[in-house]
Amino acid sequence: MQLDEFIEGFEEDEAAQRRRLAAEKSYAITDHLEDVEQQFEAAVQGDSLFGSTAPEIFVGRSGYPNVSTGLLSPVDTDAAAAGFATSGDWYQEGLGIEDVLQRRTGMVNSTQTTSVDSVSAGGGRGTSGVHDVWNGFVGVQREVAIADHPVDVEVGLDGTPEMDVNFDDVGTPTGPRAHATGADLAENPHVPRPVEKTLSDDDWRAEGAMAYLYRRGFDVYDINTILSAGALGQASERSLVPTRWSITAVDDTVGQYVRGTLRNADTIDKPELWYNEYMGNRYWVVLAPGRWEFELVEMKAPQSVWNPRPETGYYMSSAHEGYEGRTAYVEETAGAYYAARLGVLEHLQERDKQAKCLVLREITDDYWAPVGVWQVREGVRNAFDGEPGTAQSFKETLTAIADQLPVTLGQLRRKSELVAGLQSQLSDF
Repeated sequence: MQLDEFIEGFEEDEAAQRRRLAAEKSYAITDHLEDVEQQFEAAVQGDSLFGSTAPEIFVGRSGYPNVSTGLLSPVDTDAAAAGFATSGDWYQEGLGIEDVLQRRTGMVNSTQTTSVDSVSAGGGRGTSGVHDVWNGFVGVQREVAIADHPVDVEVGLDGTPEMDVNFDDVGTPTGPRAHATGADLAENPHVPRPVEKTLSDDDWRAEGAMAYLYRRGFDVYDINTILSAGALGQASERSLVPTRWSITAVDDTVGQYVRGTLRNADTIDKPELWYNEYMGNRYWVVLAPGRWEFELVEMKAPQSVWNPRPETGYYMSSAHEGYEGRTAYVEETAGAYYAARLGVLEHLQERDKQAKCLVLREITDDYWAPVGVWQVREGVRNAFDGEPGTAQSFKETLTAIADQLPVTLGQLRRKSELVAGLQSQLSDF
């Protein structure tokens, strides 16, 4: 498709239309929390909460290495528990910010405090290290994390939950939190064979185990949960991993693996422009001929909560890597960088091609509450639906979308290494 035709109408398919309609819904989250509190009171039997828990856990980072670790359980026992776990399915369902907050605040986070590498929280079969904990609260948490479907559990609680919402720009929000006195499985969970294989190999490094699970069809959401529960890596190094850290670690590790499969791939033939919009985030993905290179540039609206200096207009942040990748953690764009990079690499792997890639992310004031970097990952992953706009040069592509961007090409050139350093080189294609 010619670039001008592509830009004239970012055509919406039916799924995009559902997402737009979902984003227009309006919910009173505070009223919803009151409903959750009433549901919680009805669900508690004595001092226990019995129900179905999504195959998801939460490990905090505050106070590390002594952290709050929890089981996430839907308060509504009649709800389909699997739908409460963070998943790429949320994008296909068209969930908006309010919908995500409803699902997350509809789960109680039953927590205990434990050391990330101690068995003291539950008593294990081994002599030291979290790698061999299968009893007690931490053991039940691990069983939930490695299961392939929601697991029935009974959680002992001490007191009523704190009815608030905890936000994180990387992880998905968590809702009401209650202190757990203990937890017991109400069924024997089924563990997929590839997960059993990674668990049984105490000499397998976490990076290799993550790549193995990904090759076996596990998405990063599943791998993140397993890693967070301390169920991957060499036995002496296994520990609980705070959810925020595990999300970025999995995106980074899987991304490096996928990039490695493309080292000898041919390059794409001409520049391509792809576009998507989700939850008040707009994504322009520009692919250009050449060896792998990646950059994410974020443009944060003055009215958005993400802009630290609204008086200066749009706030821009960026991060870049060349053919050999990065050796240092990304600071400016944090977990969004690794999530966006993975979405691009997966698309290129499907085509067995490599390219230089520039992702431009506009964060509008419609993105009023953080729901986690999963929406960045899915926003970029799904930008590759349909056909791209094509051009003769990288410069032509940038010029064509200039009117769509909230910043000038001059501002973009000053912030982007790809735009500043490759504009004349790529114009030769």
